[in-house]
Amino acid sequence: MPRATKINKEKRRDAINELASGEVERGRNYELVLVLNPGAAEEKLETIINGISQSITTLGGEISGIEQWGRRKLAYPIKGLNEGHYVLSRFVLKPSQSNVLEAKLRISEDITRHILIKSDK
Repeated sequence: MPRATKINKEKRRDAINELASGEVERGRNYELVLVLNPGAAEEKLETIINGISQSITTLGGEISGIEQWGRRKLAYPIKGLNEGHYVLSRFVLKPSQSNVLEAKLRISEDITRHILIKSDK
């Protein structure tokens, strides 16, 4: 067995053992970019953003910043829309909770597109 493969298996096994032993899983920095439906009223946009922020904090995350980039033209039509309201959110979340967050984002009809990225910051 190549040495690199053996080391990767050991790291994976150590990580599984840490989780199984009940040690606290560390949060990871994430950036979430959302494209919201541009047809929504300004109050509705605030409600959507607050709902997403609440979902993150409910999952044990800590939000470090939210930037509203405003309405911008999309590179190509998505669901018949040519524009979208862009929002960037930076937060810390446990990696095991990121899939739960993405599932919630996929279900929402107000979110046209989203991308969740691990950040080094």
